[in-house]
Amino acid sequence: MAERMTGGQAIVRTLIQQGIDTIFGLPGVQLDNTFDALYEARNAIRTIHTRHEQAAGYMALGYAQASGRVGACIVGPGPGLLNTGAAIATASGSNAPVLCIAGQIPSSQIGGGMGMTHEIRDQTAAMRGVAKWVGRAEAPADAPDVLHEAFEQMLGDRHQPVVFEMAPDIMGTEDDIALLDARSYRHDPAPDLAALDAAAALLGQAEKPAIFVGSGIFGAEAELLRVAELLEAPVIMSRTGRGAVSDRHYLAQIMISGQELWDDVDAALVVGTRFSAPGLAWGRQDDVKLVRIDIDPKQAGKPRAADATLIAQAATGLDALASRIPEHNRERASRQNELRAAKQRALDKLADLQPQYGFAQVIREALPDDGILVTDVTQMASFLQNWMPVYAPRTLITPGYQATLGMGVPTALGAKVACPDRKVICVSGDGGFMFNVQELSTAVAHNIDVVIIVFNDSAYGNVKRYQKDNYGGRYIGVDLHNPDLVMLGRSFGMTALRAETSAALGDALKEAELTPGPALIEVPFEEVSSIWKLIRRPSSAAN
Repeated sequence: MAERMTGGQAIVRTLIQQGIDTIFGLPGVQLDNTFDALYEARNAIRTIHTRHEQAAGYMALGYAQASGRVGACIVGPGPGLLNTGAAIATASGSNAPVLCIAGQIPSSQIGGGMGMTHEIRDQTAAMRGVAKWVGRAEAPADAPDVLHEAFEQMLGDRHQPVVFEMAPDIMGTEDDIALLDARSYRHDPAPDLAALDAAAALLGQAEKPAIFVGSGIFGAEAELLRVAELLEAPVIMSRTGRGAVSDRHYLAQIMISGQELWDDVDAALVVGTRFSAPGLAWGRQDDVKLVRIDIDPKQAGKPRAADATLIAQAATGLDALASRIPEHNRERASRQNELRAAKQRALDKLADLQPQYGFAQVIREALPDDGILVTDVTQMASFLQNWMPVYAPRTLITPGYQATLGMGVPTALGAKVACPDRKVICVSGDGGFMFNVQELSTAVAHNIDVVIIVFNDSAYGNVKRYQKDNYGGRYIGVDLHNPDLVMLGRSFGMTALRAETSAALGDALKEAELTPGPALIEVPFEEVSSIWKLIRRPSSAAN
């Protein structure tokens, strides 16, 4: 039944129908009508305002990554939407369901090039370069349909970010609008039977099969473990797939131990991942038979075609495989001793890297099993992503292949909003921290109880290392002048501490735990041991 409402009200009521309970964003003149609708619905949907549009997008990303639910943000057009573009790109790289509601200039002026406030040449085209889908509601009554299409594009198969836009005059216009019932958008095709039989035979007959997973595995953890145990196959987890199998299980392998094991693998099951490191940098491309499970047919063929491909959701594909593998499965002795030894060798190599190892142990001890660690782009984060034991899915959040410097703090805030009863720690360097330092204000204003650890070496440390190792120490643009971070944190009204050693960091984390509200811990950091010699990965630079 149609009701009289504005376009802005139609947006907000549709979001609520779809289960959105939180939205991150900044108000502005082109959004006034929708923010007024958010005020009207403040008991049903929480609005958290940030200090920068980039942070609104990252908070939506953290919300989505920590919870698996849709993260929503709302930003103004033009510069505002471009500001949040880095977060949308990170969501795309991380396969995260992020919905960005964007303003526009007045509908009669779109495309006119008249120099309207916040006008850019082609906002829709600009965002198509980073989001999976961009759609615009041209009339108030279009909002429910266009938003449903946004959810379909975002959630139907591979989770990806989308952008919905509406002009301010459309947001403020009343019309008789029929809201649409919420529905499930998940596409769950049954695997092709011939491909399923081929995959089951290939894996079942293999002598030393392995499984490689990324973030697309979440939601299918039980099915994954069942297949892994049937095959006695190590589960090598990318950084974004950590926790799919608890690191307490002998089948759970980190990337560095996975590299070693890969030398003997004869067949690999690849699920919910781009497979870029093994497919491009680990070698033996002609020796390892591949089975792919992916909901995205295009991704399933990269970086090379598989020997058997199941276009399916991870849980559906794995469940089907588990039912067929026993028909073909050879007998295998337990690989527990072999796999535990391989992992320990990798951990021993990492333990030699100081001071990272000492600090990492303290951080792991401070986190409960279900605690969430959010890592920015920093040398300490690279160590944690590879070493830290992870015991539950969605408890290690990284910037993925986008490696977006500065995402850590706001992403951690979003994760805490999504999971208020779980401990959240952010690890950042001083370079990335200053990208979004203003969001300390957001943390305090909204009482978001996150602990932020800043490893401070007064440099863009990763880049400085590259300049040292590859360019003879010809340093340029890498040394930084920072404020007193403890004084800075306290000036925002939060607990702020300094820890010079790993033991002091442990004490500071305990103090932060006992203090209500967000906390900042600065750790002065000197040059550290390099982890990159241990990691085989595709080159990020031209040869």
